[in-house]
Amino acid sequence: MRASRLISVLLLLQTRGRMTAQQIADELEVSLRTVYRDVEELSASGIPVFADRGAHGGFQLVDGYRTRLTGLTRDEAEALFLSGYPGPAAQLGLGTVLAAAQLKVLAALPPELRGRASRLRQRFHLDAPGWFQEPDVAPQLQQIAEAVWADRRLQIRYRRAGDDGVEVERLLDPLGVVLKAGIWYIVGRTEGSFRTYRVSRILELASTDETFERPDDFDLADYWAKSVTDYAASLSSFPATLELRGDALERLPGAIGEVQARAAIANGSGPDREGWLTVAVDLEDLWHAQTQILQLGPDARVVGPPGLRERIAATSRAMAGLYQ
Repeated sequence: MRASRLISVLLLLQTRGRMTAQQIADELEVSLRTVYRDVEELSASGIPVFADRGAHGGFQLVDGYRTRLTGLTRDEAEALFLSGYPGPAAQLGLGTVLAAAQLKVLAALPPELRGRASRLRQRFHLDAPGWFQEPDVAPQLQQIAEAVWADRRLQIRYRRAGDDGVEVERLLDPLGVVLKAGIWYIVGRTEGSFRTYRVSRILELASTDETFERPDDFDLADYWAKSVTDYAASLSSFPATLELRGDALERLPGAIGEVQARAAIANGSGPDREGWLTVAVDLEDLWHAQTQILQLGPDARVVGPPGLRERIAATSRAMAGLYQ
């Protein structure tokens, strides 16, 4: 365990340059005392690591020092070959780079790990898009990726989501790209604020000769996590009360999502003598509520609101009329 941690400290200093003891401790989730002891041991073993004192000090390696890839465990070697998706890498223009990198890592591994890592690709395949969903067609993706790497501004013409389909033009500082369920998004800064654009809705794109300074405090993963949370919170709220039993309880996760279904059933009241469980659900709007509740079949009935109950009743009568 300690040997693995020493290698982690060494590789952190090699890849990130100067780091404070606190930064290393936070990264490895250890105490400051452990960091000082590990650095001292690295130095005693001949690794050229030195410390700068003061407010802007920290630990770093002597310029030019590099270590070969060592200390890779069996699990780490296997995980490495699950870390890259060949399809998305190719879309970003990195397909050959990924293949070359994996080949170099294979060459550096001991024979027993090399065989396991090679066999892994024949036993596990990762398919990012959801069922019955085609991945977005994003022909500009490679050009976007190049602009992200080069910190180069983009001029885009974009079609907004929704029925209006309004087209807008933006001068964008591209900060990163995100792949979510087979859909590519570009995260950028425009007019002083951070925005997210779906790549497939970009109608025209042109690289400019202007470069930009990336904000030092911008973290793509943190931004995306917050964006997902904010988006979920911004969705319209349509509370409804249902009575469910039998098949409807089994179908509920497929209709409204597993997380909400589990919470609704856990907080529900009943069941009564006839087996009806009363649950409260929060749906997006009236149209979505009708569609989702009809999926539950005859073992679901609406208690409220009255407008939803009336719509479900009218739709059910109309459907029944088709089969009389």
